[in-house]
Amino acid sequence: MKTTKFRLLHLGTPWRNLSYIIIETDEGINGIGEARVLGKTHTVTEFLKDVERHFIGHDPFDIESLYRRFTLLDFGKAGEVVYTGLAMVEMAFWDIIGKFTNQPVYKLLGGKVQERVPAYANGWYTGVRTPESFSKAAAQVVEKGYKALKFDPFGNGDLELSRSEFFKSIEIIEAVSDAITDDMQMMIEMHGRFAAHQAVEIAKKIEGLNIGWIEEPVRPSDNPSLKKVRSQTYLPIATGERLYGASEYREIWTEGSVDIIQPDITQCGGIFETKKIASTAEIYSIMVAPHNVGGVVSTLAALHLCFTLRNTKILEHFNDFADTYVKETANFYPEVQGGFFNLPDKPGWGVELNEDFILAHPPEKNEKGLMLDPGLNMFVNAEWAQRGQGDNT
Repeated sequence: MKTTKFRLLHLGTPWRNLSYIIIETDEGINGIGEARVLGKTHTVTEFLKDVERHFIGHDPFDIESLYRRFTLLDFGKAGEVVYTGLAMVEMAFWDIIGKFTNQPVYKLLGGKVQERVPAYANGWYTGVRTPESFSKAAAQVVEKGYKALKFDPFGNGDLELSRSEFFKSIEIIEAVSDAITDDMQMMIEMHGRFAAHQAVEIAKKIEGLNIGWIEEPVRPSDNPSLKKVRSQTYLPIATGERLYGASEYREIWTEGSVDIIQPDITQCGGIFETKKIASTAEIYSIMVAPHNVGGVVSTLAALHLCFTLRNTKILEHFNDFADTYVKETANFYPEVQGGFFNLPDKPGWGVELNEDFILAHPPEKNEKGLMLDPGLNMFVNAEWAQRGQGDNT
C-alpha cells in the first residue's frame, strides 16, 4: 500500500486552531490526523507541503521510517513545527493501518491494560477572575461527574506575583477546593510562569488541599529550578507538554524532579514516540498524563495510547466546556461518562470528518490571507482564561 495524496482542513476557535490532515492511499483507504498548532497554523501547513516527499508515495505501515525521514534525513534539529507535522502524518498513518487491519489502534500498540481511562476537566473557568466565579464554574464540573479538574488562577503572573495577586490566586484555589467534592483532585496549572522561590511559596500555601499535581512550576527547560522546587515540596510535580521528542526528556530521568510527565502526542512526534517516552517513564515509576488540547481526532489518539500504557494516570479534556462545537467536526465523539473515557472499539480512530462543518468554521485570516492563531497572550492579558467564551457562570 502506498500513500497517494493529502489535503488539509482547519477549524477556527476563539483561542486556538485545529488543523486536520487527510491522507489517501492507492487502496482507497483514507487516514486522519489532527493537531492544535500553537501560533503556527500557517507555518505547519506550509511545512507539510515542503516535506510531502517524506510521506506521500510511502507505505503507511513504516512508522519508524516515517519518524527517521522527518527527524534525521533533513539533517536539521527537529523542533515544535517538525514534530507537529510529523505527529499529524503519523496519526493519519495509524488510522490507515487500523482501517486496513480492521482493528482499533490500541490493539496495534500492544492492546489494552486499562478498562477505563480517568479524565480531568480543563477549559471550564471562562468567567471573570474572582473566587466566586471560579467556585460557580467548578460546581459545573462536579455536576458533569468529573473526579479531577485543572486550572491556572494566576492571571498574567510572570516569575513573581505581587502580594495582592499572590493572595488573590490562593483565594481562588481555596474557593475551588471548597466547591468540589472530597474525592476530587485539583491540578494547579502554573504554565511555566514562576521563579523557583515563588513556585515553592505557592506550593506550601496549598499543601493541605487535595492537589493532584502542580504543573510546569518553572520554565519548561529550567531543570535546575525544577530541582529546587522538588526539594521544597512534597506535592506531585507534572511537566512535559512543551518538550519535543524523547531527547528533551533526558534530564527528567536523571534529575528525579518529576512525578508525572505530560507529553503531547501532537507536539512530541506522534503516538509511537510518546509510547517510548512513557515506557521510559515507567522505569522510574513516573506516571503519564498526556497533554490534550485537541478535538475529536487527537483526543481519540491520546485515548488509544492511554489504554495501552501501564503507567497511565489520567487524560486531559477541554471539549465539555470550551468550544463544545468542536465535537461536531466528526461523526463520533468519545464522551466522558462518570469521569471516565470508555474503550473505543472501531477500526482506526473510528471517525469520519464532517468536512462541511469544518469548512463553515474557518480560522480568521489577516490582510495577507494568512491564518491567524488567536492565542491566549497569558503573560500580558490577566483575563486570558476567558478564552473568548464569555462568562460561563
